[in-house]
Amino acid sequence: MEFLTTLGDMFNTTLVFSTALILAALGGIFSERSGVINIGLEGLMTAGAFSSAVATYYASEAGMGSVSPWVGLIAGLLFGVMFSLIHAVASITFSANQVVSGVVINFLAAGVTVYLVKILFDGAGETTTLQTVFSKISIPFLSDIPFLGVALFTAYPTTYLALILVAVTYYVLFKTPFGLRLRAVGEHPSAADTVGIKVQKMRYLAVMLSGALAGLGGATITLTTTSSFSHNTISGQGFIALAAMIFGKWNPIGVLGAAIFFGFAQALKNFVQLFDFAAQIPTEFIYMLPYVLTILVLVGAVGRATPPSSLGEPYFPGKR
Repeated sequence: MEFLTTLGDMFNTTLVFSTALILAALGGIFSERSGVINIGLEGLMTAGAFSSAVATYYASEAGMGSVSPWVGLIAGLLFGVMFSLIHAVASITFSANQVVSGVVINFLAAGVTVYLVKILFDGAGETTTLQTVFSKISIPFLSDIPFLGVALFTAYPTTYLALILVAVTYYVLFKTPFGLRLRAVGEHPSAADTVGIKVQKMRYLAVMLSGALAGLGGATITLTTTSSFSHNTISGQGFIALAAMIFGKWNPIGVLGAAIFFGFAQALKNFVQLFDFAAQIPTEFIYMLPYVLTILVLVGAVGRATPPSSLGEPYFPGKR
């Protein structure tokens, strides 16, 4: 029974670390399925983490109590959309190099958010520890089931939200006219334009959805595991989400599996340190584990993952 409980705890921790990756990778799917490369997931997550921390802090100060984390979650979504519009304008309207634009978003978000934190909190490098964040919810009766109760039915509300959004994203992309148009724009924009689909509009919507979901991913980290924001709150999670999207072959179900795999790598990092032999391993090597696995998975995925045909190619309206 103790072994099952430990195993359940490990899977639960895996889901905690996977949640932000799932949300950000789903955002990447929307953008890249429309033909716009989004290297800026890291920056969008940083923007979401920052805004959620600040909004939650001030909502708590205003006496909003248990509602304040939800205020922070919405703020993360909106701020993610705002930052994504910079990428959209540069790469869609002005046909800038999409990779360069995404890298700029990463640097801009990292610099602007830390600068704003120092202004808002009197020179401090991070927000004060948030007094009100999300707590895990236990589903009655189901949470009492051995292993499954701990692993699946005692989780943060953001984890349940991420799992629901996987199903919603799959349905939207593959079962609705909107999803068909979005995929058509990413595969053959000139053909989509010929049948009356507004390519630029679809790409703008896709990039904005990408920003919203990545912002939610960043907010999730602030509101569950760190309870504050600083320059290293995201620390590469956006790039791991990008890897999960590629490894998942731009499919929500594949992304779910890939994100859980990377989440497991991070959970393993925590659990390894509980054993005696871990004392003989330099801490730096243990913390490298998720990133080394990311590189190995990407190397193995090269040549097997086929991106949308027009990914990264600007489109000029009226051109056939």
